[in-house]
Amino acid sequence: MATWNSRGLRGSTLEDLINRTNEQYAQRNLALIQKIPTPITPVQIDKEHRHITLAYFDKISTVDYIGAVQGIPVCFDAKECSVDTFPLQNVHEHQIHFMEQFEKQGGISFLILYYSTKNLLYYMRYREIRRFWDRAREGGRKSFRFEELDEAYVMTLQRNSFVPYLDYIQKDLDDRD
Repeated sequence: MATWNSRGLRGSTLEDLINRTNEQYAQRNLALIQKIPTPITPVQIDKEHRHITLAYFDKISTVDYIGAVQGIPVCFDAKECSVDTFPLQNVHEHQIHFMEQFEKQGGISFLILYYSTKNLLYYMRYREIRRFWDRAREGGRKSFRFEELDEAYVMTLQRNSFVPYLDYIQKDLDDRD
């Protein structure tokens, strides 16, 4: 069983930005995207500060976010990276499988990667992460470099907190045609 402790919140900055973005999209009736909570069982609690300090994951989670954009099913995961090389071990096999099944049902699956040292975001289409995943399974690199990414999908934060992923969903759809 996997355990969780305070090191597990490394992606909270990106999630905060995405959550605020999702609120703005919902207020403007552009999208309804929900954060999927990871079910945990607390084992150790700091009662003074009311914080969980040790817990077990109840089950394997799928992705961080799921919802709909103008009637199109969407799911995605958010990952942070502090260096130019992203280890594929940060994306789990069950997540790849879920995104694959989601795409087969007509949905759009992707990752939002935040390169914190560059202050850049990247919209990684499912087929792109799958290509890197398959390369690793076939004995190739178990990571990918920032230079390998398609610069057409590099995003910048707008107004310091807005993650413009809807623009890239549209680009993803256009590129599929």
